[in-house]
Amino acid sequence: MRIGEVARLAGVSPKAIRRYEAMGLISPRRSANGYREYSEHDVRVVREIRTLGRLGIAVDQTRPFLDCLSSGGEHVDDCPASLAEYQRAIDEIDSRITALNVRRGALTARLRDAAYRHSRVAPPVTDLFTLPSDLPVPEDDGAAAHLPGTRLPALVLDCTDGTKVDLAALPAGRTIIYLYPLTGRPDTDIPLGWNEIPGARGCTPEACAFRDHHSELLAAGAARVFGLSSQDTEYQREVVDRLNLPFGLLSDTSFRLAAELSLPTFESGGRDLYKRLTLVVRDGVIEHVFYPVFPPDRHAEQVIEWLRSNTARSRAG
Repeated sequence: MRIGEVARLAGVSPKAIRRYEAMGLISPRRSANGYREYSEHDVRVVREIRTLGRLGIAVDQTRPFLDCLSSGGEHVDDCPASLAEYQRAIDEIDSRITALNVRRGALTARLRDAAYRHSRVAPPVTDLFTLPSDLPVPEDDGAAAHLPGTRLPALVLDCTDGTKVDLAALPAGRTIIYLYPLTGRPDTDIPLGWNEIPGARGCTPEACAFRDHHSELLAAGAARVFGLSSQDTEYQREVVDRLNLPFGLLSDTSFRLAAELSLPTFESGGRDLYKRLTLVVRDGVIEHVFYPVFPPDRHAEQVIEWLRSNTARSRAG
């Protein structure tokens, strides 16, 4: 077939096909009258170059894939060299993302400095570890009163350690699952009005408290500890890494647990979030609920105290 037909079938321009030929990626045969004659294989090669280009793989980096095809591979990525090229492309993207994040952080810092340089208004709070002394205390609205005695559903959630956790198959004994709304980041302002929402502020201090008292929680009778929120796992992993949390965070972006157990949520900034509460689960059944939770930075100690007291009662009984 002629170059125009190849261009039509492969969805590229004749100029691109001539470029591929000049690079030695396709080699059409010559007819007796000197015209180039392209084969079905050439069409396949041009299509693959176009597909790889859409993935960000440059034309001059497609040779491992095309060599794989020419050597008899059913697919262009059936060969180890093709997989290595995929990994190289991914590493390059990761490097760019890292550089962009550094650039974004620098721009964000300069934006904040410029925005508040001549303002009488103090810049937004960036200290995520210290709680204001005047936070409103959340009231018990009864939204968790139905939970004790309820069995956890067979619900599988992604964990930041790379595993999937089935809530109906937790280990024997007691598991602590603390639900929280949203952990802030140092480079991001807290949501507007966050401090005025009872029970909203304090996710970072709460996580740090569970971190600092993790060994005490286990010694007091907890088999495992999890945090749970509606953020995705990638967002949560940044928190785990930055705070050095010794336990995993579970992601429930679709609020499936809230639907199964009728858990309390609230709205802020146009999105739904979990209200802060803690479940003590024993052998798959909710044994105790802490709700509302306040102050969040002392909550891990409250859980330890409850565990010690109730472990002693269990042994006495």
